[in-house]
Amino acid sequence: MKDTFTHKGMRKKLVETLEKKGITNPAVLQAINTIPRHLFMDSGFIDHAYVDKAFPIAADQTISQPYTVARQTELLEVVKGSKILEIGTGSGYQTAVLLQIGAVVYSIERQNKLFKKAENFFKKQKYAPKKLIFGDGYIGLETEAPFDGVVVTAGAPYVPKPLLAQLKIGGKLVIPVGETSQIMTVFTRTSKTAFNKETFGEFKFVPLLENKN
Repeated sequence: MKDTFTHKGMRKKLVETLEKKGITNPAVLQAINTIPRHLFMDSGFIDHAYVDKAFPIAADQTISQPYTVARQTELLEVVKGSKILEIGTGSGYQTAVLLQIGAVVYSIERQNKLFKKAENFFKKQKYAPKKLIFGDGYIGLETEAPFDGVVVTAGAPYVPKPLLAQLKIGGKLVIPVGETSQIMTVFTRTSKTAFNKETFGEFKFVPLLENKN
């Protein structure tokens, strides 16, 4: 599948939409403008690729709304070289946005079908996560901790303690917390035992599932 001038024009309009909605980080906007979102969707749905909406993918999951991807990335305060743990690889679109900014990404996916699809997809790209793991996002990735940031791309009914524990001092956990709808929440680690908590409005995500079996 190609990335055409038409696609690039549609991305430019999408970026304008995101700016109107309050996204201001230039690196995030540039990443959204660069990454061909249609490559992360089934070819039959290309017309939906640059609409600012979530869309169903395999395993009853979704490719997140572009605004949500941009907002979570902005809240993470990613810079080149940031070591980021992503919980929920999904389509790989959020992963790609983080990579485009220059993050070193470790990504965990619980759904085996999506894990294999993402694994095959990134093998064909010029960029790829440092590590792609099939496993339970609730436990994080202790062997690679600490992280500059952790981003959770599904709705968590509670905040998993391992994800907080795996942050560096100054690191941020961006996580949507709630059952039927979620409040976007950012925890910043201020010391070994202390965290600052901020909230950034209501969102709607598919549930974050435990265990990989």
